Amino acid sequence: MDQATATAQISSAHDVIARLRAEVSRAVIGQQTIVDRLIVALLIRGHVLVEGLPGLAKTLLVKTLAASIDATFKRIQFTPDLLPADITGTLIFDPAGRVFNARLGPIFANLVLADEINRAPAKVQSALLEAMQERQVTIGDRSHALPDPFLVIATQNPIEHEGTYALPEAQVDRFVMKLKVDYPSTEEELRMLALYLDPTAAQVAVRRVLTLDDIHKVAQLATAVHVDEKIGRYIVQLVTATRRPLDFRLPSLVQHISFGASPRATLALAHVAKAHAFIQGRAFVIPEDVKAVAHDVLRHRLVLSYEAAAEQLTSDRIIDQILGAVPVP
Repeated sequence: MDQATATAQISSAHDVIARLRAEVSRAVIGQQTIVDRLIVALLIRGHVLVEGLPGLAKTLLVKTLAASIDATFKRIQFTPDLLPADITGTLIFDPAGRVFNARLGPIFANLVLADEINRAPAKVQSALLEAMQERQVTIGDRSHALPDPFLVIATQNPIEHEGTYALPEAQVDRFVMKLKVDYPSTEEELRMLALYLDPTAAQVAVRRVLTLDDIHKVAQLATAVHVDEKIGRYIVQLVTATRRPLDFRLPSLVQHISFGASPRATLALAHVAKAHAFIQGRAFVIPEDVKAVAHDVLRHRLVLSYEAAAEQLTSDRIIDQILGAVPVP
């Protein structure tokens, strides 16, 4: 596909994405950046970790997005007594046929909300990791493919850690982005209140504006977004700076970063930047696309030292320093 054709098609697809944004905004007030990041994740089929306090409409957001694209949606509440079979499914004996039949679990959906994911023990995390990475589930001696698209959106509470299990680094790295949901602005909260007090608001139902076929076509177009060699080098340098900060004149970060981002972060940053450029209506990636998504892609992939914790230095502040130090092409 030549550049002119790709530009024309991406411009047309931008209108499709705008319809999806508008439909989600009918039910969810504010959080536009989070909405855009979830659409990006949907286009690149990447899983997302969402961190936010209770009551910030995380469940409503995912549910609305699923309804807007005619996708199946399942919510799994993670608890310490959850078993792997509660997620993946199990074999049920049929006395009539004297055979075991597979009963598929709630993981078999297009959008799966794993609520408070860090409350489940290691066996459950392992089962979920297989589904996220392999996009299939093994029940008995058979493997069952998960639907396409398949997207896990996991949430965790940043302030309540009693009775929780820290997620393994290998699993955290599988999430293409970690999003932070913040409080709405005063104006957004006033609009939310007006909607809640409106007796006719309950009659407003989310409409299906896209089919799964539409999503597949749009996602295919997103892969045509061009990444220049200079942009690719810029992405690699940003990730390299998390491993070798001295090479970028950041000596203070040596004692603050125990382990930098993996090559999976490089691939994720490129994919997310491409999809970000796509939903902005461009057929090519610019440095601003990379900067816009760098925090979401890298914040959960940095392992900080005790010195960083003692100085209350966050991953986001470290990424800010790296973005300021790496030359922009």
